[in-house]
Amino acid sequence: MKRLLLLLIAAVYLLPTRADEGMWIPMLIGKNYDEMVRLGLKLSKDDLYNINQSSLKDAIVQFNGGCTGEMISEQGLLITNHHCGYGAIASLSSVEKNYLDNGFWAYSHKEELPAKGVSVLFLERMEDVTGEIMDAVGKKKGEKFEKRYKEAVEKIKERVEAEGNFVASVKSFFEGNQYILLVYKKYTDVRLVGTPPRSLGKYGGDTDNWMWPRHTADFSMFRVYAGKDNEPAAYSEDNVPYKPKKFLPISIRGVEEDDYTMIFGYPGRTNRYEVSYGVDMSINETNPSIVKPREKRLEIMRKNMKMDKAVYLKLTSYYSGISNYWKYFIGQTEQLKRLKVVGQKQKSEAEFTAWAYKNAPEYKNVISDFEKIYAEFRPYARHYIYYSQAFRGSLLADYGTDFYDLYQELSKKKPDQEKIDKDIKAIKRGYKSMMRLYDEATEKEIFASMAKMFYQDIPKSQHPDVYQKVIFNNFGSNDMDKTFADYTEYVFKNTILLDTNKLNKFLENPTTDAMDNDPALLYSLSFAWNYEEVYKPKYEKYSEAKEELKKKYIRGLMEMNKGKMFYPDANSTMRITYGQVKSYSPQDAVHYDYYTTIDGLMEKYKPGDDEFDLPSDIIGLYKDKDYGKYANKNGTLTTCFITTNDITGGNSGSPIINGNGEWIGIAFDGNWEAMSGDIAFDKKYKRTICTDARFIFWIIEKMGKAHNLIEEVEMRR
Repeated sequence: MKRLLLLLIAAVYLLPTRADEGMWIPMLIGKNYDEMVRLGLKLSKDDLYNINQSSLKDAIVQFNGGCTGEMISEQGLLITNHHCGYGAIASLSSVEKNYLDNGFWAYSHKEELPAKGVSVLFLERMEDVTGEIMDAVGKKKGEKFEKRYKEAVEKIKERVEAEGNFVASVKSFFEGNQYILLVYKKYTDVRLVGTPPRSLGKYGGDTDNWMWPRHTADFSMFRVYAGKDNEPAAYSEDNVPYKPKKFLPISIRGVEEDDYTMIFGYPGRTNRYEVSYGVDMSINETNPSIVKPREKRLEIMRKNMKMDKAVYLKLTSYYSGISNYWKYFIGQTEQLKRLKVVGQKQKSEAEFTAWAYKNAPEYKNVISDFEKIYAEFRPYARHYIYYSQAFRGSLLADYGTDFYDLYQELSKKKPDQEKIDKDIKAIKRGYKSMMRLYDEATEKEIFASMAKMFYQDIPKSQHPDVYQKVIFNNFGSNDMDKTFADYTEYVFKNTILLDTNKLNKFLENPTTDAMDNDPALLYSLSFAWNYEEVYKPKYEKYSEAKEELKKKYIRGLMEMNKGKMFYPDANSTMRITYGQVKSYSPQDAVHYDYYTTIDGLMEKYKPGDDEFDLPSDIIGLYKDKDYGKYANKNGTLTTCFITTNDITGGNSGSPIINGNGEWIGIAFDGNWEAMSGDIAFDKKYKRTICTDARFIFWIIEKMGKAHNLIEEVEMRR
């Protein structure tokens, strides 16, 4: 135990060799301080992270579970990406009051709109609890480990949450070699303050997504409200703007090449310690299995959204989420191949094995053991992905799986009524979730196409029995499209799942016979049973073995490379990254500058185009060259810039902070040439794409006329 903790401390504290790679734990960032200063940081260590007084970490929030936001005023004003606020903006919009398409600005607190369901987390402190967790779990594995681990975590959470108005979480780092407690305060009264029109906030759409150069005004603004004691409180008209411990001043001085940049945020997930067998499976099995079903679903949704504005508003946020990672996995596959990541991994694995045979025999079979577990699971990898991306890509099919636990309970000799009641409550919640996104024409097409795709792309030996027993037995024909179209019409016409009265009547006295006779439930439960009983256990066995091996592999890497800097994979906890503003050359004879301007925005402009149209106000301001104090040194307006900071999903909305601790822009994307970054960081090509502070506040002032917001922030030239 003691040796392991010392090893982790050494791994985290040693100085990095590459300043821009790494997502560093805030409470340990002090050991990176000298390198940060060398690059241009002017702040003290305590300015970055301190639990006894305000520091930069107090200005940063996890926004709505999947993004980052930051405080930019002493009145709780928060800024994040437009795509992070997209769902809330769409929910607040209607055909009559279309804030998503037309934009919205609140000119007083009274005009701000409650964003139901949106929450923010403020990090209070972090504590290393590795010793406590390790003592609790001992050498247990599998289910016994999980049981003791959950008990230990609950004990820690209860202890912390008893201290006050806190939310506690324990996260695993270095694949279970380290555990850290994170203590938060959660605020749920969050209100929309301002957003540019979608044509600016999502300028470039799918075409420009993950690409540089960019000209996107990817921001939205909210305000956090609290009780009069500044503590979290449910929504109330009596609540007041939250007073943060720290907020970020705004700099409109602009950026230059090689300027120091720092990002605080909540990166979601990286897999930098993945082995060559996992990368190869991602390239050839996993990623294509994510891309193909999503591509078809997007095609269907796009067609129906264009035909009806109400459908568009209902589905647009859902569509954006599917689209974002559809393109991401296309890019990741391309870059993993281009950068020959499999070969790089194989080389380092051979070096590790050679070292182990000579110096640490306990690690000599790690890589060969990885080879075995990946080979065993590979025949089922596509099935595992298609179950979630194709079968559950249908809202109706996915909702049908909510009945699986109820069916299992009712099938017992002595069903547990308490369990039945719990299952019924979950089913009712699931119905509401489905109907928020349900459009009949769209859903029918997706249901039919996903059922067909699963049938064609997954080996027949892995199919659920509904295909032969029901679909082809009753609706089979030489025309595959007709078979699945006819079956879909039958399902939708005869299921109780789309009829509130029939569904509620069933839930008053649920029976397995009724479920067996409902075509939608018969379809969904056939898939669910096939997955839960046959293929999920295979995945769990593979996953458990892989986790144990990765834990051992990382520990071995640390022993092999004593003196080398290691950072843990991203896991939706606060991290700090640092780097510089930097241009790059993606290929021979091509060079990308570090910034873009409004001139490039106008060059892309296509009147009436869904991706490249612009508001008339912006066109008028451009023609008048009305840039005011936001103009750059060349007299035009900078729109976006790029840095070498290391980020991933979850960093969306993260602040770009200069060496003086000032907010100079907001992170919103990565570049195409480095989309292998979640698995393999590439120093040469990796860039973070940011919207410039001057572009954002120019839109707020000149287009939005929201002078109240300009006056509220602390703006520095």
